[in-house]
Amino acid sequence: MNELCSLLGIEVPILQGGMGNISNARLAAAVSEAGALGTIGAGTMSAKEVERILLETKERTSKPFALNIALTVTPAAKELIQLVTKHELKAVSLSAGNPAPFIPYFKEHGIKVITVAGSVKHAVKAAKSGSDIIVGEGYEAAGLNSPLETTTLTLIPQLADAVNVPIAAAGGIADGRGLIAMLALGAQGVQMGTRFIATQEAPFSDLYKQRILEADDTGTMVIGRSVGRIRRVLKNNSYAEEILKKERVGLTLEEYSNQTNETHHIKGAIDGNEKEGYWNSGQIAGLITHIPTAKELIDSISEEMKQTFNRLERYQQKQV
Repeated sequence: MNELCSLLGIEVPILQGGMGNISNARLAAAVSEAGALGTIGAGTMSAKEVERILLETKERTSKPFALNIALTVTPAAKELIQLVTKHELKAVSLSAGNPAPFIPYFKEHGIKVITVAGSVKHAVKAAKSGSDIIVGEGYEAAGLNSPLETTTLTLIPQLADAVNVPIAAAGGIADGRGLIAMLALGAQGVQMGTRFIATQEAPFSDLYKQRILEADDTGTMVIGRSVGRIRRVLKNNSYAEEILKKERVGLTLEEYSNQTNETHHIKGAIDGNEKEGYWNSGQIAGLITHIPTAKELIDSISEEMKQTFNRLERYQQKQV
């Protein structure tokens, strides 16, 4: 138990990544039931669609969970903000935009604010604006990412030195070794997305999960560099490969946005259609070799963290 866990009312310092339009109650509730923080990502969904998922999540768990609002992505941001207070969520996660104007409203209602930052500058601004927790996301992470391409390893210690609020590390974490490494760097927890995709409760395409299991250390790639909209996806996907080919000969931002919108995200992740859809994935996919339940995963991460800590303690004793 640390400050991050205390603020969120959770037992394990693990947050689920938002996942945008493929978010669902089943997985978020399973993560929360296992003692971590489940998250519903609003993506570009309407307030009505999001509320339906929130209600289902509340039916599945009485434990805390969060709503992620990508401020510059969703057209329903104002309505979603109202939903957070209406349903008395424990926390809200704000990304893809300036969170400062919205933080006072959430603080007024006793809701903990988590903000996602890809740089020290953005993290400092968020902390000064009243954010309770900063998620420092390195470019190893899946999906939309900072064009700065700062790694988690270099970002987290700099954030720890720069802000006085708890930090959760995102990008490149899938097991207990990764969690304890981030704690050593100054974080108080982690946020994981890709690892939760390959769980039994995740209602995603079996092909998507299988391709994650098949991925190795070079199994992901970045698309969107040519237009300044970086996205990390699985490499073994014909649709994503075609986008990369088009980038090499010239692709406008509008064309790229149309080809990577949520429709194509859903076609890949939910329908398993690799000819018309892509699969978001972090570089950590190379470490994923099986599909446990959310509880089995979180329990194993906690146990591996303890084992790693004990191993390091024994190493330290030998050096004395």
